[in-house]
Amino acid sequence: MNIEIQQPQPFDLVGKEILIAGNAVGFESHLTIRVSEGHDEVIGSATAGATSIRQFQASIFIPDNIGFTLNRLFVTVSDDSAGGEGAIPTVTVPVLYGPMILPGYTGYFQHQIAPGDTLTSIAQHYYEGSSDWQPIMQANQHIITDPDLIFQGQVLRIPRNV
Repeated sequence: MNIEIQQPQPFDLVGKEILIAGNAVGFESHLTIRVSEGHDEVIGSATAGATSIRQFQASIFIPDNIGFTLNRLFVTVSDDSAGGEGAIPTVTVPVLYGPMILPGYTGYFQHQIAPGDTLTSIAQHYYEGSSDWQPIMQANQHIITDPDLIFQGQVLRIPRNV
């Protein structure tokens, strides 16, 4: 396997423009990039090394009219142009799509859990009195499986839309 994705990292919280970077070698320097959640996908490409592993970078813009139904996406980079026999070199990284977690998503804050914190109290602090903790739970779904079970010292991402 000659593809390494360095950005995004697994479960990164991403926006409408997803930046992809890493090291790879591809047939005629071509890599195909797919962003999908299983129902719809966006396809792009990048140029990598043709005869040796080299750095690559690309960006994929997710259009407003995309048919995504889930906030968990998969970024897949593959060398599918070689046409050879055997498995196609492919690497997939799961990411979380901010615009499906919080409408108007622009980025996030980090919040370190202190004694007495609850998802509701954190939501009230960051969301101007709203007790809607669901965006916080969804942005941290890879580390929070029970909304009533968070731990002092954990660092959570708080999605923002301003």
